[in-house]
Amino acid sequence: MPPNGATITVTLGFMPASHAMPDVDHPGLLRAGPRAGAPYGGEHVERHSCPATDLAQGTTTRSDLLELGFDTVDLSPFEELQGTFARVADAGRITEADAATIRAALKGLTLRCAGGATLQVLHIADEGLIMRSAGPNGLSVVAPQPTGMNDHGAATSVHADQDVYGTPLAQLMDGRAPSLLRHDSPDGPNHDAGLMLVNLWVPLHQITQPLVLGDGRSIDRRRHQLRYGLPTTAFLERDDDMVINDIWKFLHDPGQRWYLRSELDHRSAYVFDTLSTAHTAGTLPGEETAERCYRALEDAEAAVLARDAAALAGAVAPARHPDVPTDTPPALRAAIAAMVAVADEAGDAPAAVCGERAEAWLTASRAARRAVIRMS
Repeated sequence: MPPNGATITVTLGFMPASHAMPDVDHPGLLRAGPRAGAPYGGEHVERHSCPATDLAQGTTTRSDLLELGFDTVDLSPFEELQGTFARVADAGRITEADAATIRAALKGLTLRCAGGATLQVLHIADEGLIMRSAGPNGLSVVAPQPTGMNDHGAATSVHADQDVYGTPLAQLMDGRAPSLLRHDSPDGPNHDAGLMLVNLWVPLHQITQPLVLGDGRSIDRRRHQLRYGLPTTAFLERDDDMVINDIWKFLHDPGQRWYLRSELDHRSAYVFDTLSTAHTAGTLPGEETAERCYRALEDAEAAVLARDAAALAGAVAPARHPDVPTDTPPALRAAIAAMVAVADEAGDAPAAVCGERAEAWLTASRAARRAVIRMS
């Protein structure tokens, strides 16, 4: 881990080694289960505590799209994008009109990366614009099944979004993707191509469940990168020959290096290599406490709506004197303190909060809970 960055311990999900099997179609490489029946779901995730560099906490470490596989771009000058992002964040959902506005604003745009690279947006994929939301500590805040672009939870395990040799790129580019696009694949890299397929990851609000990205130079591609068949029928409309999306899953190794930003909003965005960069949502120190406070306030709001002062006093008790880990990032620590303050008000005067102060308290409680929801 680089010594010049703030190091934080983050919990990440990985594919268990027990699911790795020889890839008969790619001798010498691995895959996670047979393509038609790949494991899918939280029960197939192995969690590890991993040291990561928090780029939001006074580090001189610089991300680099070509070297590390990811970087950040400044979106603050683009007023139309900023207005749309703010509207989507406020609504908690993205509409077709919002998506069309975002695509139109990005088309042909020149983006300057923090590391110095300049990107020209040549094409925007017709699919893949989705909104993800998650509560602290992985708490689900979306519907059980995604609906089009909405109701997607945070990713639960480390992955890379596309296999340059697989579906759908094999069909869309007639097998030419490996030679035309820059990538780091276990089959062999292509560092000479001038074209790159990137993911523009826009955080609408993020102080919990941050996007965590792997330094590509620390990934042993042939030993730890596994082909995986992801079913897409729940969120994409595709022809039958493309319903299984070929992506990558990863095994854990202590030598891997990870990076995150513990506080981020839509003024900045990540760009990363869609074909190669390992990434997932991670759980920060303090998120378990934030979840406990979130749930307590949620129960307290129900008590206030029922005008039940006794139930209110009991509901807020778990949020009044929480243990906050010393390594909790500053932004999350402040958000927890805000929830505690709301809980204290209700605990000190439950009758008043269930009476004349109900509306104001409910507004404050909902805002405090919303502050720990990750939206991207």
